[in-house]
Amino acid sequence: MNWEDNIRKVVPYTPGEQPQAARLVKLNTNENPYPPSKRVEQAIREYNTDNLRKYPDPVIGELTVALADYYKVNKNQVFVGVGSDDVLATAFLTCFNSGKPVLFPDITYSFYDVWADLFRIPYKTVPLKDDFSICADDYIGKECGGIIFPNPNAPTGILEDLAFVEKIVSANPDVICIVDEAYIDFGGVSALPLVDKYDNLLVVQTYSKSRSLAGARIGFAIGSEKLIKYMQDVKFSYNSYTLTNQVIHLGAETLKDEEYFKECCGKVIATRERAKKELAALGFSFGDSVANFIFATHKSKPAKEIFDKLRERNIYVRYFNKPRIDNHLRISIGTDEEMDILFEALREIIG
Repeated sequence: MNWEDNIRKVVPYTPGEQPQAARLVKLNTNENPYPPSKRVEQAIREYNTDNLRKYPDPVIGELTVALADYYKVNKNQVFVGVGSDDVLATAFLTCFNSGKPVLFPDITYSFYDVWADLFRIPYKTVPLKDDFSICADDYIGKECGGIIFPNPNAPTGILEDLAFVEKIVSANPDVICIVDEAYIDFGGVSALPLVDKYDNLLVVQTYSKSRSLAGARIGFAIGSEKLIKYMQDVKFSYNSYTLTNQVIHLGAETLKDEEYFKECCGKVIATRERAKKELAALGFSFGDSVANFIFATHKSKPAKEIFDKLRERNIYVRYFNKPRIDNHLRISIGTDEEMDILFEALREIIG
């Protein structure tokens, strides 16, 4: 026996590439192509750097209250973390402890099985239907330790309606159901109205996509006061100080610029719908994405070949070498100018 026998070994999550080249078209990590609100820029300029010598507020009060006011919930219903990944990981630790398998789709955000393995949580993946949609009945009447799914799903972009979400949550009152709404602001209807009706529902969102702050790392969850208290207890058991003083302030300031938020989301949606027409004309097929990306496959050209040839042109999209989706590309929505560069390259590649 040696020291390696005592090491926890996991297969880690693989994040999207973050290439550093000066001139490239980056459509691989679902970032927002537009800058944050001017209020963020102003807040950074005016920030008192003397605050950096102090620990941040452990309860993240300024941002928690701002989010509660924005979403019209009690501040005790809000949990804030370092991006939605931190929030979701805390939720896994807090909520999934029955020893029974947690259920989530077989094609979904690929961090779920990583957290389950890391935290020694049993899980079972539930196959999507042939059209990559989720079947609600597959999550009803099953003995499980919890349920999680994104809505819209990733990487498919397919949205399920509020009745679908409520059907699953109402049928599983004895376990926590987590709805991961990272992309909800690009045309979906949030499950937040259901939170006060079902105390087993946790809704998770992020600033990384629709609010153009992936680099600031802000995520949050809204649920019942009792559930949020349990999550706070877990958080304070391993890291009291998560977000920095500056980021807490930036997150609160961002919520004050609703006009810019809606403008940016509107531009992404308009470009996404145009991209669907362009990609269809080039021979691609895809589900009806309601996210800031399109998950597409070509009728004759292999996805890996397209991916490699785009990369040679400094155009980055996302390719997943996984069963069922290894002939698909996930294409983030950029500016109209970036998408035009992509379309021109695709015309050359596909011929």
